[in-house]
Amino acid sequence: MSIRTWLARYVRRPFQGAGRATALLAGGVAVLLTGALAVGLLWALLAASSLWSWVSAWVVAVVVAVAAAPLLSWTQRQRFRRLFGVDVAVPEGLAERPGLRGLVPWLRSAAGRRQLRYHFLAGPLIVLGGALTLCCWVVGAAAATVYIWIWVTPTHWRVDNPGYTTKAAYVTVAGVALLYGTGWFAKALAAVDTAAARTLLGPSREEQLARRVTDLADSRASVIDAADAERRRIERDLHDGAQQRLVALAVNLGLAKATLGDLSDEARAVIDDAHREAKEAITELGNLVRGLHPAVLEDRGLDAALSGIAARLPIPVRVAVDLPRRPLPTVEAVAYFVVSEALTNVVKHARATRAEVTVEQIGGTLLVVVTDDGVGGAELSTALGAELGAEAGAVSRGTGLAGLAKRVASVDGVLSCHSPVGGPTVITVELPCAP
Repeated sequence: MSIRTWLARYVRRPFQGAGRATALLAGGVAVLLTGALAVGLLWALLAASSLWSWVSAWVVAVVVAVAAAPLLSWTQRQRFRRLFGVDVAVPEGLAERPGLRGLVPWLRSAAGRRQLRYHFLAGPLIVLGGALTLCCWVVGAAAATVYIWIWVTPTHWRVDNPGYTTKAAYVTVAGVALLYGTGWFAKALAAVDTAAARTLLGPSREEQLARRVTDLADSRASVIDAADAERRRIERDLHDGAQQRLVALAVNLGLAKATLGDLSDEARAVIDDAHREAKEAITELGNLVRGLHPAVLEDRGLDAALSGIAARLPIPVRVAVDLPRRPLPTVEAVAYFVVSEALTNVVKHARATRAEVTVEQIGGTLLVVVTDDGVGGAELSTALGAELGAEAGAVSRGTGLAGLAKRVASVDGVLSCHSPVGGPTVITVELPCAP
């Protein structure tokens, strides 16, 4: 171990950060002394008047001190921010400077009462520790430099006190040890003060969790909106770019097949195959575009988009959409894809002869119900439902509904599936929708 490493680890380490910690504690002492002097001066002025007794003067002084609690809270937050680089958040729903009109609600709130506990219980105890810390710094520094003090004293003092050198050595060692201990103590007390301030001056644990949940919900909503916007962009690029080129290619191949009569049988067969492949590619690309984000959904809304799905299915599907206004684009897209996938499952697995889709808004919920008269028998998995955030009645694996449940859960929705053996199967989706 090098000398520099040894010095950094054992000699300088107790003092690293001790200066900022001491400044924080000194600021706390200054705030408390200023407040105490103001209250004491008010009491002295009232007690000096013949209209007030000592007891009533103390009552008024305490009331004024309590009324000044919001100002004290603001001052303490500034102390932590400027002297220690720590931001103590203001509790949710509590004004940092309530004024006279908001003082009573501030004092009645749970956050206000927590701040009073800091100002009148935790704060004074920490300030006592801060004052002790400042005293220890002064005493330790004076003891550690005792030889300097001896050197500046008159010569006759050293002559009259034989053996002062040994005693001064002991005092120096004690002073250095006190400085080291004070460094550790200052940082520990500053950490306690910071923790107490965050707990009592800032939001409670429940408020922090609620704010975190709100932030995460907003962040997730932003991600979902960004993904939906990206799907819309890809859909437009495919529809306006690649799909149009394929259509032009198919038209040119059709014209070539119709106008070029002197082609050999082999060449005509190649053109026929290319024309057929181009038309199949156009069909597949159209299905892909509709799977990303159908243009009719954005242009004409959920009713027209679901009617288009129903028209393409080989079984009759009754669609009933009753919405007073269009929901948010993200919720609308989730409802569309849920119905599209559910109807695809009906055609592939249910052996149904008819299906029905109902979409309506009930209060703040968009209710989507897909029913078919198929064979039913889908297995219910409570564990999977809990994993996806759905309520009782989740979905079976391997049916494609698990992915839908995840999509629904992404907007805080709930998907349930009731499918007894022999049918009917009822898929119910509840999506949050502002009334």
